[in-house]
Amino acid sequence: MPAMTWLAWLGLAVIVTAFAAVTGFKARGTRPVAHTRLMGMARLALWVIVIIVAYLAFRAYSVS
Repeated sequence: MPAMTWLAWLGLAVIVTAFAAVTGFKARGTRPVAHTRLMGMARLALWVIVIIVAYLAFRAYSVS
């Protein structure tokens, strides 16, 4: 069995992307977006998704 499946790699990519989105981390030479409305909406969307997933996980845990 492989050490990391495609699902594990996908999960790792999601965690790294979420960390970069929340902290405003960016690569050198890119345009700054940390204090723009677009980044604010992206952070809001990320929080909404986190809340929805947490709610679904809570419901799934309480049913079983």
